[in-house]
Amino acid sequence: MINRGFVYVLTNPSFRDDWVKIGKSKRLPEVRGRELYNTAVPLPYEIYATLQTEKYNEAERMIHRSIDRISDLRINKGREFFNIAPEAAYEILADIKELLGDEAILELKGDNVEVAKEVRKGTKRKVSQQFDFYSRGVKEGDVIRFIGDETITAIVASDRQVLFENEKWYLSPLVRELYTRQGNVSSSGAYQGPAYFTFEGTKLTELSIIEE
Repeated sequence: MINRGFVYVLTNPSFRDDWVKIGKSKRLPEVRGRELYNTAVPLPYEIYATLQTEKYNEAERMIHRSIDRISDLRINKGREFFNIAPEAAYEILADIKELLGDEAILELKGDNVEVAKEVRKGTKRKVSQQFDFYSRGVKEGDVIRFIGDETITAIVASDRQVLFENEKWYLSPLVRELYTRQGNVSSSGAYQGPAYFTFEGTKLTELSIIEE
């Protein structure tokens, strides 16, 4: 029997934008996230990215050592919290996935922003904020269209989720699902979900943010 597990990057709305928890689990990250949600944190954890692999123990040690070796970004030396942007943590997971090859499966979860490929090039970038519909003037009940097939639509169900085929989805995994059905999945399997949908003819990422 294959002994697979996960290395996960978790964020939390109650954390600073550049705080993450990086750990491992044999259970699904969704289950682990619920286990970690207790009276010590006011809001549930959100899964940013996962790496599924037989070598999850080694992968977790590698990512922790990679961060500890070049910085003092571990918030508490005895715990798995780091003062690092989730995009940067994802880049380290991507490097480890390259070493492990096809055995490992890397996923970017939820409606997360575009992965910072500039980090690999050694350039600096400002950490982007997560997309939400309401800040762009898109309301619950509004219809958005998939750029890969304009006949495919979804209905906005909350600030970050849509209703598609009677199920709630974040945009990034929905895009992956739609391209999987078309047999056209990217090599990384990661998508910036809002970049693949339009609202009233405008790509979601190009909608202006409404100032409060």
